[in-house]
Amino acid sequence: MADFHRIRARAAKRKGGDAVLTSLLGPWPDNAAVGKITDDRILSTMAERVFAAGFVWRVIEQKWPGFEEAFLHFEPKRLLFQPDDFWHDLTADKRIVRNPQKIKSVRDNAAFVERVSKEHGSFGKFLAQWPADDQIGLMAWLGKHGSRLGGNTGQYFLRWLEWDAFVISADMGAALRDAGLDIAESPTSKKDLGKIQAQINQWSEETGLPRRHISRILAMSIGENRSPEALREYIAD
Repeated sequence: MADFHRIRARAAKRKGGDAVLTSLLGPWPDNAAVGKITDDRILSTMAERVFAAGFVWRVIEQKWPGFEEAFLHFEPKRLLFQPDDFWHDLTADKRIVRNPQKIKSVRDNAAFVERVSKEHGSFGKFLAQWPADDQIGLMAWLGKHGSRLGGNTGQYFLRWLEWDAFVISADMGAALRDAGLDIAESPTSKKDLGKIQAQINQWSEETGLPRRHISRILAMSIGENRSPEALREYIAD
C-alpha cells in the first residue's frame, strides 16, 4: 500500500497547499457528542438523508422547514400516534417531496428510533457507544434494522451527525485502488468493505487523523479536481 503521507501531499498539491486542504476537511468529528443528540434530531437527519438520496440535495435543504412542519418536527412518539390518514395525506402535501416509499420510511424509522431509544436511553447514545473502528458493522446494522438506510445513505447519515464516518464515494474507492488496495470498482461486498475498514483504521492509527478526514483526503487526491470553493459549499451542506 502507498504511504498515506504521499496521498495527502498529492491532495494538497491539487488543492493549492496543505493549509487549503486542511480547511476542506470539515470539523473534527466527536462520536461522544453524538450521544447528546435528541431522538427527534436523529430522525430528522435520517429522513433528510433518505429524501436526499437520488435527488438534488439543495432542493431538499430548501424545502426542509416544510418537512419539519409536515412531520411534526420528527418527534418519534408523536408520529407513532398518528393514524393512517395522517400518512396518506402526506403523499399530497406540497411542503415535502411526495414520494410514498420515502414517506413510509419516516414512519418505519420513527418506530426504529423509538425501539433503540428505549433500550439504550436514546438513539444517539447507542451510536456514541458503537466502536469507531467498526463503521462497516454499524452500516450493516442500520441497513438491516432501519428503513432505506443501507449503502451511501447510512454513511451520509452518520457523517451528518458528526460521527467519525468515511464515505465510500467513487473517488475514494479509486484512490484506495490506486494506493494498492485490491477492491472492486464498486466495493459493496462484505470482503471489500472489510478491506476498506481495515485500511482506513490503519491509516487513522498511523496519522492520528479521524476516519472522516482520511476519507476526504483520499477523495480529493484523485479524479476531477473540484475547486476549493465548490468543495466548501459541499462541506457546508
